[in-house]
Amino acid sequence: MKKNIITVVGLDTIGIIARVCTYLAENQVNILDISQTIVQGYFNMMMVTDTSKSPKDIGVLSKELASLGEEIGVVIHCRHEDIFNKMHRI
Repeated sequence: MKKNIITVVGLDTIGIIARVCTYLAENQVNILDISQTIVQGYFNMMMVTDTSKSPKDIGVLSKELASLGEEIGVVIHCRHEDIFNKMHRI
């Protein structure tokens, strides 16, 4: 299993979840866990995903998700689980 963490942050608008999840499904990325919240109009979503069945490597997925984020007005980051864990270690 290739676990990756995807974060999506920005002003809340209609269709953010739909667009991101459609992209993931089209690229055979499985969502293992998902959490989303809206605080005072700001959308925040975090997903744990499995990219082991995707034909694209993490670098390509990350760039395409970042481009999708720009298109829909949010910031999307996709990082391997190990990198995410090391970045957020106390």
